Amino acid sequence: MTSLRLLAPALAAAAALALPVIPTSAAAPVAGAAHAAKAKPKYQEYVALGDSWTADVVVLNSDGLPDATYAPIDCAQSHHNYPKIVAATIGVRTFRDASCGSATTDDFAHPQTGLPAGGTNPPQFDRLTKTTDLVTVGIGGNDAGIASAGIGCLNVLPVASPIPPDTIPLPPLPIPIIGSTIPLGGCKDRYTQGGKDQLTERINASEVKLVRAFNAIHRISPKARIIAVDYLSLVPNHACYPLVPATDEDMAYIHAKFLELNAMVKRAAKRGGAEFVNTYTPTLGHDLCRSATVRYGETFGPSVNDPAVGIPAHPNGAGARAQAAVVLQYLRTH
Repeated sequence: MTSLRLLAPALAAAAALALPVIPTSAAAPVAGAAHAAKAKPKYQEYVALGDSWTADVVVLNSDGLPDATYAPIDCAQSHHNYPKIVAATIGVRTFRDASCGSATTDDFAHPQTGLPAGGTNPPQFDRLTKTTDLVTVGIGGNDAGIASAGIGCLNVLPVASPIPPDTIPLPPLPIPIIGSTIPLGGCKDRYTQGGKDQLTERINASEVKLVRAFNAIHRISPKARIIAVDYLSLVPNHACYPLVPATDEDMAYIHAKFLELNAMVKRAAKRGGAEFVNTYTPTLGHDLCRSATVRYGETFGPSVNDPAVGIPAHPNGAGARAQAAVVLQYLRTH
């Protein structure tokens, strides 16, 4: 669920200051990986579809720049996101990862243009074929506008501001930054003014889009087992200033919307004939307010959970491994 405005300066900086590529071993083994490697692959053709939380967007890590094997480099795919770990573990013969930062369900059937470095990700559905037999899907957050709403919750102050948000312009800065006004939070008041919860309405309106996407996958790849993967537990229900600079009220609100988002994904999967995998519950206790070696995502970019510079409020390497483990366990037992 990344923002292109956030990704653009980060990718530009990475290109200018790229670390030398350091070869790394394959993704950390997941329980059962050795057994899966010896067994005859159950799936022959696996395609991963999704947004930035599937791509596990990264600017720079020990592999160098993002993986451009399956999508443009400015989709910011990690070399070790959860689909790639799943594909390697189950020993699938053909794998294609279509996931891309900022993707919505519109980008499943249409090219995703306007990427930070000028790239275009072809329609994600283009990676599907009649012989595809496994598809994972992680999407919906950008359709509902949760990423931009979360950014709107940020507050340079540790308490609610008496000054209305979006009223104090930022002074000229030497580096690009999101928005043109000083972040002063107030996202709950902003999105619930007038007695209507705009984010709840957006989340509910996105359900039909996901259902249509699942139905389209069935038509394109009639043999495919479709796995809808929800969003792991990164969003805390409280602030932890300055790590997560927001008020407790705003964070409790955006956390509640995050739960609504996952519930919507589950409903859409059922309506669209997809299986649902809950990666949220197994990752509780690893949100953005946890310590650097415990959390499954980062707030400012740099990560010690696999040295990397990622995109704030997105899964880090440990988060990707955790999601992969949940998906693999589901595939083994269902």
